[in-house]
Amino acid sequence: MFLSRFFSRLRLPRLLNLSQISIKIPMWKTFYIKPGEIGILYNRSDFKKILTSGTYTYFGRYWRVETFDLKNPEANIENLELLLRDNAEEIQEYLLVVRTDFNQAALVRIGQKWVTVLPNQLRAFWRGFIEVESHIFYLEESLELPSNFVQQLRGFNFSGIKKILVKEFEIGLLYVQNNFLRPLEPGEYAFWTIDKEITYYAMNRLVRNPQFPLEDVLIERHSDFVTAYCETVETVAQQVAIVRYQGRVIAILPPTSRKLFWQGVDVEVIDISNDAKLSPDKVAELVAGLTETVNLSRSCLHVCQVPAQHIGLLYVNQEFQTQLESGIHAWWIFGRSFRSETIDLRLQNMEVSGQDILSKDKVPLRLNLTAGFRILDALRAKVGLSDFIGYLYKELQYALRAAVGEKDLDNILEDKGAIDLSIAEYIRPKAAEYGIEIDSVGVKDIILPGEIKTILSKVVEAEKSAQANVVRRREETAATRSMLNTARVMEDNPVALRLKELEVLERISEKIEKIQVNGSLDSILTELIQINRN
Repeated sequence: MFLSRFFSRLRLPRLLNLSQISIKIPMWKTFYIKPGEIGILYNRSDFKKILTSGTYTYFGRYWRVETFDLKNPEANIENLELLLRDNAEEIQEYLLVVRTDFNQAALVRIGQKWVTVLPNQLRAFWRGFIEVESHIFYLEESLELPSNFVQQLRGFNFSGIKKILVKEFEIGLLYVQNNFLRPLEPGEYAFWTIDKEITYYAMNRLVRNPQFPLEDVLIERHSDFVTAYCETVETVAQQVAIVRYQGRVIAILPPTSRKLFWQGVDVEVIDISNDAKLSPDKVAELVAGLTETVNLSRSCLHVCQVPAQHIGLLYVNQEFQTQLESGIHAWWIFGRSFRSETIDLRLQNMEVSGQDILSKDKVPLRLNLTAGFRILDALRAKVGLSDFIGYLYKELQYALRAAVGEKDLDNILEDKGAIDLSIAEYIRPKAAEYGIEIDSVGVKDIILPGEIKTILSKVVEAEKSAQANVVRRREETAATRSMLNTARVMEDNPVALRLKELEVLERISEKIEKIQVNGSLDSILTELIQINRN
């Protein structure tokens, strides 16, 4: 009947005999679900049932099955929300359905693995083949995961979860949205970070001077944490605090400041309103102590080290305060400006070199002067003179020019001591006015121009030549007088004459390398005497 109506609507030709047409339309469908698979049976688009492994046959051509591999536990089912609305009881027999609200998150354990389910999600996982379980967490109540979950999640990394390990020598500071939440003792922690910024600061408890984040906020708004773990050190105006741990300085706090330290520190507060100078024991500790302590105090102190045989001058706020004996001195710099200098009290030497001066007779000279001086009254020298070294140099120049300019060259060369005396008489009273003692003054060098040197050399040469001529004439006169006296003696004494001849012969023979003698000794002597006379 159905086919007759169908073909009549097609308006086939009357000649066609419907009884002669044979059409095979399949009316049965068979589905095979493998082991390890599961299927969802649909008729058209309507859910009918869930099929486990096996063979299934259904009458009708609108049946279909969607299969899933159970090795992939998560069920990615289309229209899951719709299926749950109408068939929740049957579906949940085979599926673990995890639904989270906007303020919820979930952890799902699949065998030995874990997955996270973020807020506002619907996810399903097949039961039976692999063990699955879910845990819902209410984010508004707490972002922290219980400790048993933290241990189970060890070795896994998840989006939306921040794991924190606090070592045994640390204290952790937990911040949520940049707001301090609480401290973390040593251990393992995990926190949901969904729509929340979790910040963690690991504070080393072995570092006795830690740098806490937002210290003022911790002090003012989290007194419970401060009381439990820390000690607050605070100074007012004109106070300095020295913080020590186990006898060693770990921090120096300036006035009007505060800072957090771990508990167990010793605090010494010093009032600097009346006297900013450090006591000798503080100087030994902060200035001459351990290197790290010296480096720590360097920015807080003004230090003046006065060597032996020196004296120091201290200025506070640009005004002179006191003289300092030899040793190390230190002051707190807070609220004041300090300046110090040291002055050598030992004998010092000053050179005034290369001074070009004209003598009284207009001869250009270059002189070098040296002077020895010592400071007797450092305060007078510094208060009275802005630069006492420059002052002495200038006055020595004036004294040298005055002493040389009033003498001619001959007087200068003949008596240099007079120049030294003149300079000393000039400079000593002037230096004494400022507490300076002149020990000695002397001209070291007098350098003449080249042409003057040549002239003086010729003069000296002429003088020495004349002196030599005088000496030579004196010697010749004496020799002549001696020969005359000798001749008178020999005139009356033939033996003496003979000895004189032998002496002359000896002198001559010393100058002759080889002598050839011909004749008798008397004839030879006679000839030698004649030669000598000639």
